[in-house]
Amino acid sequence: MQQAQAATPLIASKDVHKSYNLGLPSQIEVLHGIDLQVGSGEFVALMGPCGSGKSTLLNILGLLEPMTVGSYQLQGREVSGLDDAGLTLRRRQTLGFVFQFHHLLPAFTALENVTLPLRMIHGSVSAAQRQHALDLLAQLGLRGAEHKRPAELSGGMQQRVAIARAVVLEPPLVLADEPTGNLDQASRTEVFALLRRLHAEPGTSFVVVTRDEHLAQRCDRLLELVDGRLHTDSSAYPVCASSYTT
Repeated sequence: MQQAQAATPLIASKDVHKSYNLGLPSQIEVLHGIDLQVGSGEFVALMGPCGSGKSTLLNILGLLEPMTVGSYQLQGREVSGLDDAGLTLRRRQTLGFVFQFHHLLPAFTALENVTLPLRMIHGSVSAAQRQHALDLLAQLGLRGAEHKRPAELSGGMQQRVAIARAVVLEPPLVLADEPTGNLDQASRTEVFALLRRLHAEPGTSFVVVTRDEHLAQRCDRLLELVDGRLHTDSSAYPVCASSYTT
C-alpha cells in the first residue's frame, strides 16, 4: 500500500535572506536564512523583538518586496522569478492584507472600501458581491455603518473595515502586520476575536505579526524571530519601550 503524500504547504520559504544597501559600502543583512512552512488553515503568530525583521519577512511572504537570496513557494509554485505583473496577479489571487494603520480611502464609504478589491479585479461589483460585502460588515459588527466614511468611524471600526476588505475575495492566506497595535486594549481584544472568527472559514490561513503575548498565546502556533533568525519556541523577550503593554 502506498503512503499518502503530505499536503503541499500553503507557503514554504527556504534559506531566505534579505539585505539592504542603505548607501553603505557593504550591505546590511536583516534576515538570515529563513526556513518556514505554513499549511492551509493555520493561525500563526509571528513575534520577536523590535528590529528583528518581522515586517520585512511579512512583506516578502506578501510579495511586497523581493528577497535577496532564497526560495519562496506559494501554493507550491516558486514566485521569486515572477515579474511585477505576475507578482500583482498572485497577490490578488492569493493574499489579503491587514496593517496596523488601516489605509482606508478617506473619500470612500466603508462599503466602497470593502468592495475596492472586487472593482480592481472585476471592474465592477455585482449584486451578489455587494451583498457579500454587506454581510461581512454585518458579521464584523458594522451593520448601519456601511455608508459612513472613515473619519466618521472609531479606530476599531476602521480596522474592522480593513479586515473586511482583506477577506472579501476569500483569499487562502491573510497576512496581518500588527493589526491591533494602534488600538486600545478593548478594541485589540475585539479585533483579534474577529480575526479568529473569520479564521473559522475552511482553508483560510492567517499569519499575524504581534507584540502582544496575550494575543499570541491564543494563536494555534507561535513563531519567534530573533536577530533575523526564526525560532520555534515561545521564550520571553523584551519588547520596544514604545510598544503597548497588557
